[in-house]
Amino acid sequence: MTLIAFFRHLAFCGALALVSAIVVVAMMSARIMDTPNARKAHIRPTPKGGGVGVVVAFMLGIAVLYGYADFARLGESYFRGVIVAALAIAVVSFLDDLYDWPFTIKLVTQALAATAAVGSGLYLREVHLPYAGIVQIGWLGAAATLAWIVFVTNAMNFIDGLNGLAAGTTLVACGFLAFLAESQGGWFVYFAAMLLAAGLIGFLPFNFPRARIFLGDVGSQFCGFVLAVLGVAAARFDAVEMSFLLVPCLLNGVLFDVAFTLVRRVLAGERITQPHRSHIYQVAHRSGMDPRAIAVLHWGFAGLGGLVGVAFVHADADWKAVLPLLLLGPQLVWLSYVALRARRTGLGRW
Repeated sequence: MTLIAFFRHLAFCGALALVSAIVVVAMMSARIMDTPNARKAHIRPTPKGGGVGVVVAFMLGIAVLYGYADFARLGESYFRGVIVAALAIAVVSFLDDLYDWPFTIKLVTQALAATAAVGSGLYLREVHLPYAGIVQIGWLGAAATLAWIVFVTNAMNFIDGLNGLAAGTTLVACGFLAFLAESQGGWFVYFAAMLLAAGLIGFLPFNFPRARIFLGDVGSQFCGFVLAVLGVAAARFDAVEMSFLLVPCLLNGVLFDVAFTLVRRVLAGERITQPHRSHIYQVAHRSGMDPRAIAVLHWGFAGLGGLVGVAFVHADADWKAVLPLLLLGPQLVWLSYVALRARRTGLGRW
């Protein structure tokens, strides 16, 4: 890609960021309020639904992409399935912002949207492993893709509990993903990551460090769904063995927090569909840690995952399985630190 082309892409994304910001301001005026309660971090009613700006900017960018950038298109069936599914996620999650629907409705919608994406043919059919080469995985790939999309969509929704945490983490992940995709000629992943980043750039100044509006389910679920789909597309980078690990590396902080919390609650016999405040980042906040520091730390986790991803792409086969495991170290240190703070402040084992 030439430098001139790159600056054109940046200019286009800048225009989309402006569109996103305009929509976010409009949503602030709409005053769809998020009312505080015992499990939320904010203490005064705050507008929500700022993610509508992210959705509008992304969809507008996708429309332009499919009109003028043939080389960056997915197959037509993939495109229809992914876009319809993403719009379904956005519409239902926006309605959830309005009416606060039960978790089961959200989960069913996510499962249907993931099924639409998989049904369009966008799923993992094979994995490229060191020494073993290309291994066909058949129906297991479709099942794994379905579970992956639902899990990541929910994970981004769960992590969206502090100002800038979900949006900033997604923005950092998109920046690295676009860089990695460009180096591999994955033009759809490159442009889609840039478009999502543009929408978030328009939103984030209104949410961090002080929140004048929240992302809302419409934003967090949409970001999670798009990242999950891009993870599947990135798994098809033919020149990179085990490329299905790239997006999990970028989202290492989010995935660790959600997976750990889910396992801990199951082992404790808790009902996992019941609202709670026991995610690691929530316990850190409840123990008195500055929420801005927690958000920036998670941006750092995504940045570290990006650096590992860059090294992963260029690493020898012997290191492919080792590099992602290095990301567990910072997560275990973070978990230990939060557990220590929780004990010192009387939260016990939370």
